[in-house]
Amino acid sequence: MEFPAWFRQIIQKRLDKVSSKVAYHPELEQIRKEEEQAFQALFAGVDLKQSPAFSEWEDRHNLMLAMMNEKLYLRGMQDGIQLAVALLSPSIWQDEEEPLDG
Repeated sequence: MEFPAWFRQIIQKRLDKVSSKVAYHPELEQIRKEEEQAFQALFAGVDLKQSPAFSEWEDRHNLMLAMMNEKLYLRGMQDGIQLAVALLSPSIWQDEEEPLDG
């Protein structure tokens, strides 16, 4: 089953909004600073692949990406649950008028 184009656009806009929030989340600020420092130190070494500075930057960078992905996943789960609840809520399927037989 393929989603309609308008629905995909809504989901993409939501993903873009959440991604930008996660990218600048306060909990990631310290990790981002450490990653930047490790990256700057990377250029001070001679052999980047054998350098402990490269390993340090790589570790920090991967940690930052993992944390961002975790936040995106959790937010996606929350959004999905909210969408499911909204779609399954009987109130959205009922008319505000009284039933004809009652």
